[in-house]
Amino acid sequence: MKKNLVTLLFVFTVINIFGQTATISKSDKTDNSGNNVVTSNDVVSHKVLTPLKKVALDEASILIYDYDGSLMSFDLEAEHINWIAKATDSKTEMCANKITLQDGVIYIPFINGEIFAIDNQTGEVFWKSRIGNTTDQIILKDQIPVINNGKLYITSQNGTIYALNIKDGSLIWSHKLDSPNNDIPVLFFDNKIFTQSGSTFYSFEANTGKVLSQKTFEEPLHGKAVTDGENIFIANEKNVLYALNPNNLEIVWQFKLDENQNNIKERILCKDKKVYFAAQGPEVSSVYAVDSKTGTQLWKTDFKGDNIEYITEESDNIWGYTHKAKLFQIDLTNGEIATEVKLTTQPISNFEFPVDDSLFYYSDAALIQFDLKTKDENEVYLRTSIKDDVYNAYLKLIR
Repeated sequence: MKKNLVTLLFVFTVINIFGQTATISKSDKTDNSGNNVVTSNDVVSHKVLTPLKKVALDEASILIYDYDGSLMSFDLEAEHINWIAKATDSKTEMCANKITLQDGVIYIPFINGEIFAIDNQTGEVFWKSRIGNTTDQIILKDQIPVINNGKLYITSQNGTIYALNIKDGSLIWSHKLDSPNNDIPVLFFDNKIFTQSGSTFYSFEANTGKVLSQKTFEEPLHGKAVTDGENIFIANEKNVLYALNPNNLEIVWQFKLDENQNNIKERILCKDKKVYFAAQGPEVSSVYAVDSKTGTQLWKTDFKGDNIEYITEESDNIWGYTHKAKLFQIDLTNGEIATEVKLTTQPISNFEFPVDDSLFYYSDAALIQFDLKTKDENEVYLRTSIKDDVYNAYLKLIR
């Protein structure tokens, strides 16, 4: 009876702190008597501030998820800030996540476990959801909300995967994962959710959270899962990329990186039945192209004495940058370097491509628009202060 009272008091405390109704997710943890134990990690609370609706796009603006943890809408034509959104409480100023824009609504996770649904025009918050109840720990890290069929999927640093209702942020289902630390986005494919946790790879039924398949590997998996529409591709934390059957997670083929290379992480993508990925190494960092059906290497482009930090695909080219601020463009067909420029500002974000011959990235000091013809780095928005311990930032053109 005493344990039950403690649990109830905890739940009411969560409700009072967040000012809303709390939903308790099912826990796989049990006490010595076999009863479920409710902890702060098992609580998902949510509050609707205004009914969710589709919103027209403010196409003159860009979203900047700044490295201090604030989300800003910046008007590129008028060159002013439209609005700023921040977490309710967080002791650490850190972005560490990405945003998703759907039907004019921005879905943004904060490191303290909060997730907001925001009007892209006004910055008005439709609803707030919160995983756990802490202000001094990182709960959500390196996540981008994956949305499909009215559900938002995300994994956390408390060892759980969640599916939330995008209408109000309420919990639909959750499941305890193999590892407490999960900092890779999930993959939605064929009405399934695929995610890795530690050395285990999972397949869930997207609607119910039922575990469909589960496979354990010798080494921890630390790569982003991607698909070519047939197989799933996932890398371990060392030097192997696996192609998996999405129905049973059996290995179709595996590809081993060059000696002393590893750490693919989120530097991976698929296009036209090919897998492109970047691996790091102490002496050489490389971009690979592999046939997605056979695992046969098609080409490899090396960067000596530097490490590739980021890659993306745009207009049949691989674009990216290195640790030493080298911007590069690689032809998808043959791996040849089409553009290579040493930047004076170090990118810390993704690239966004407007309709003209330029690209946007964020540095520690400013939003930069890089002119692809003149190679000029134009400061569009300048920060008032610069931090030393920058993790990352994220950009999203509203369109």
